[in-house]
Amino acid sequence: MSRIISIHSFRGGTGKSNTTANVAALLASEGHRVGVVDTDIQSPGIHILFGVDQGTLDHTLNDYLWGKCSIGEAAHDVTPNEVAGGRIFLVPSSIKPADIARVMHDGYDVGLLNEGFRDLMEDLDLDALLLDTHPGLNEETLLSLAMSNSLAIVMRPDSQDYEGTSVTVSVARRLRVPRMVLVVNKTPPVFDFGEVEERVTQAYDCEVAAVLPHSDEMLVLSSEGIFALRYPDHEVTGLYRKVATSLMA
Repeated sequence: MSRIISIHSFRGGTGKSNTTANVAALLASEGHRVGVVDTDIQSPGIHILFGVDQGTLDHTLNDYLWGKCSIGEAAHDVTPNEVAGGRIFLVPSSIKPADIARVMHDGYDVGLLNEGFRDLMEDLDLDALLLDTHPGLNEETLLSLAMSNSLAIVMRPDSQDYEGTSVTVSVARRLRVPRMVLVVNKTPPVFDFGEVEERVTQAYDCEVAAVLPHSDEMLVLSSEGIFALRYPDHEVTGLYRKVATSLMA
């Protein structure tokens, strides 16, 4: 069964886009056809992880929302050479300052997202559609959560993230998202990871898909590629694989 999967965080800087890209790559490596939509329209960036130069693109999600193209025309095959069997199609949001300013000033018809997601899954015969959401809670984020079969909330083990994640979990439950998991990211190595998982599980009464450690290799990579493909045998890649499996369950 095809699934819509939202990857969300209450605050920026949690590693949400990295999580989305790595989950997409691992699912595609298993033979799945995967779509990724950058719905973080105000601060897009996941295209960098897939090595996309926006200067070469004819269309983005913005063009679809403004009626300039179909959602399929804004989807680009970004399947890395390391992936065999599956495919990854990315619908990026525009990085042009004028386009971002127009979104922030004029807005857009959020209802088009609903229609676009469905059309994209049908047109590209997707097994999974991953939505890289805007941090926090706004209209398009709420729509993305409401449409999702699965939701991963990415958080860091600090007090601000604990409070913000509580709000997101509460909203997701009100929206009756069928499956929700937490991903604790950038965990300092001095922490007891078992205790972190237990604390988070008890705090939100929610499954923890993985507790990921801070990774120097991830830091050095600096978003110039997808970690799981660059380091297929790394501990963090194994944890990303757990997250991917959990979201498709």
